Amino acid sequence: MKNARVIFAGTPEFARASLAALVDSGVTPILVLTQPDRPSGRGKRVTASPVKRYAEERGIAVMQPRTLRDAEVQAELAALKPDAMIVAAYGLILPQDVLDIPAQGCINVHASLLPRWRGAAPVQAAILAGDKSTGISLMAMTAGLDCGPVYLSESLSIADDETAGSLHDRLASLGGELLAANLDDILEQRIVPVAQDEAATCYAGKVQKQDAQLDWTRSADELQRRVRAYNPVPGAFFFASSEDTNDSEPLRIKCWRAERVAGAAARPGTVLSSDQQGVVVACGVDALSLLELQLPGKRRIAAREFSDQLDLTGRVLG
Repeated sequence: MKNARVIFAGTPEFARASLAALVDSGVTPILVLTQPDRPSGRGKRVTASPVKRYAEERGIAVMQPRTLRDAEVQAELAALKPDAMIVAAYGLILPQDVLDIPAQGCINVHASLLPRWRGAAPVQAAILAGDKSTGISLMAMTAGLDCGPVYLSESLSIADDETAGSLHDRLASLGGELLAANLDDILEQRIVPVAQDEAATCYAGKVQKQDAQLDWTRSADELQRRVRAYNPVPGAFFFASSEDTNDSEPLRIKCWRAERVAGAAARPGTVLSSDQQGVVVACGVDALSLLELQLPGKRRIAAREFSDQLDLTGRVLG
């Protein structure tokens, strides 16, 4: 159905990849829904979403409602008589009245192998859990949270050094490819969605900044996964006393890369060594070597440069 009347709803880069794949396959949406422009970055400049920028560059109509519960918004969507709505990381709840508008329903591009990791942060959750694989699911949307029947899914492996950033990019690309390759078959009902196994369900809640703080009582393996899961956003961090500075407040230091190493028995959080090989910290099990760090307001630096600026040996980190 290359002439299908499709509405696309999405906001971040993950969604832009699906939108681009649709357009490249010959399906140009009749309308793009995306979240309102918001302040972004250090300067808090009001910025359009990646999806909006892509759509406007290609002359696709864009609509940015603050809610889809508004009767006027729903009437505008219904007047377009869409065959389907494609949803990818949109960020707004689709009420039943909206789900019922497209003749063929709403199709979600979800970044996990459902029913594992329903919810807002499946990429981070997969890394945190130590999953060896994850993937993309194309799902028929229902009123519940990511609980609709699945048309199809495709998996990819998670590398031992995978960060949320690198995994996100691979999943975004896979999501676009899977959507473009199978949309015709879905709309022509040649692919029948299969109900999810509710017994296998688990959820990935929205990431909060405090989730990224390193708890040194945990094992080094778990903390290494935490560093990877929160790279690049919000960035894993810990606190260190600021005795080498004039600041009475502890330093909030970010860690971008780390690896598990053997370590002597010590109180969790104790810095065992700080040299060119890394800042080695005792954990609940084993030790974690911090390889790339960032002081407040500074750039990321390798451990060898960090140790020249600040020797943490013997301190107990928070």
